[in-house]
Amino acid sequence: MELYNVLLVDDEADVLLAMKKKINWEALGFCLAGTAENGQEALEMTEQLHIDVVMTDIKMPYMDGLTLCRRLKENYRNMKVIIYSGFDDFEFAREAVHLEAEEYLLKPISAKDMQEVFARVKNKLDQEYNEYRNLSRLSEYYRKSLPVMREQLVMGILEGHLSGERAKAMMETYEIELDAPFYAVSMLYAEEDIKDDADRAARFLTLPLKDMVQDYLRDKIRFFSTSFLDRVIVVFLLDSPESMEKVLYHMDQICKMGFRVLKASVTAAVSQVCTQTDALHTAYEEAAGAMEYKTILGSGQVLYINDIEPCSREADFAGEYDFRELVRAVKLGDRTETDTAIFHFMKSIRKDTISPGQYQLLFMELLSELMKIIRAYKLQPGQIFGEHAGSWQEFYKYISVDELENWLQEICTKLRHTLHHERRDSTVRLTEQAKAYIREHYKENDLSADSLCRHLNVSAAYFSTIFKREVGMSFVAYLTQVRLEHAVELLRTTEDKTYIIASQVGYTEPNYFSYVFKKQYGISPSRYRANMVSQEQKAE
Repeated sequence: MELYNVLLVDDEADVLLAMKKKINWEALGFCLAGTAENGQEALEMTEQLHIDVVMTDIKMPYMDGLTLCRRLKENYRNMKVIIYSGFDDFEFAREAVHLEAEEYLLKPISAKDMQEVFARVKNKLDQEYNEYRNLSRLSEYYRKSLPVMREQLVMGILEGHLSGERAKAMMETYEIELDAPFYAVSMLYAEEDIKDDADRAARFLTLPLKDMVQDYLRDKIRFFSTSFLDRVIVVFLLDSPESMEKVLYHMDQICKMGFRVLKASVTAAVSQVCTQTDALHTAYEEAAGAMEYKTILGSGQVLYINDIEPCSREADFAGEYDFRELVRAVKLGDRTETDTAIFHFMKSIRKDTISPGQYQLLFMELLSELMKIIRAYKLQPGQIFGEHAGSWQEFYKYISVDELENWLQEICTKLRHTLHHERRDSTVRLTEQAKAYIREHYKENDLSADSLCRHLNVSAAYFSTIFKREVGMSFVAYLTQVRLEHAVELLRTTEDKTYIIASQVGYTEPNYFSYVFKKQYGISPSRYRANMVSQEQKAE
């Protein structure tokens, strides 16, 4: 039986303990994933755990239950919140209803009350999640109801088969409204996260993923979505380039929902902003290119092309020969994949007799594709091409057709190794810049991951993945560590009151500072100082 994850929130430890023991969680279909002693801690835990239900008290320090409920409903559409209180206050109850809390209970809460409440919540979760998962019942309905012709038209535009006046005329015929000042394209892919249900391996996830995407984005942003093979494609209609921040945020929330709702790892690849429908093909190719980095950066997250390949926008592939396999192998593959791509490329050349003029054109196009990669990563041509880096017009004369394969192997190997080190150096630089910014601004109580990402000009989802991988902890955990290290130093070197030290290291609430400090070191700040003084006196 599938178990739903529950988080209990109360500032009284004995209340938490009582609720943990009052009912048999597993028998009701739930797993107690954790407990938190205030709303702020609960919010941080929901970002790390896959929580389905939060049960919270109203009166708590640092962040009360109603504020927590509001924040959870903003960030996690499907999460259920149960609110309880020791106060029979109509205003509390009305606000709980306004925030779409599932239940509002009054203390003391009996075991029977909790069992009845969680039974109702489980029934609602079962119904909602089955709407996404029961493909045998829904597949026929989706097949008949989806506007197939509209989706095929949009895919034709995205793939570059339709453009200009013909595309506009067909959009008018099919009554598709895609007029907007700016656009962006996202590509979503779901992978099974199978552990004990082998039957799920054969299930098709694209349709329920598309339904989940549409349900989430509706009323939040203008968009058109379609499914294509095993992926969901979303065209965003934006009012300004700054709207991209909302796009990235929504895609990150969908990735998180994918695990909870579909039990799948959902990856979202996002293009840069473009300004006309004829440029949607380029944006689609960018999203597809970003998706390929899933093998390097990992699945279950947002892959924004501007984070991965700054200055990546270039013209579409052109010419008689297809360079895409070669370009992909250089950017993402290993030596075997690169050698295979070179072999296929040379085979396409050798199948027909090539004239000197055709060879010159081919070589110039090949150099152009390699230069696109070099520019995207802000490399110098001399790093790759050596002494001939500036001889574009005459370069082909140095490399005959017979020598081209060996030359490509040398150049592509060098470029592939350089890109690998560049990506590694880039993530290290990003992490060091983030750590330096935190050390410089830790005193500011409003310092957040969002403000840091705006300073670094990267998306929050990309930063979170890179920072945790490089540092070994989340942004919040690292910021807390920095603040507490400085707090310890102030406790040791000054006689300032605890509330003053709290404000000096970024905490507006002295009590919350004491709570965090005690959680880290096991004792209060004042006791910590007293112990240090005692140790110093003994040492003397």
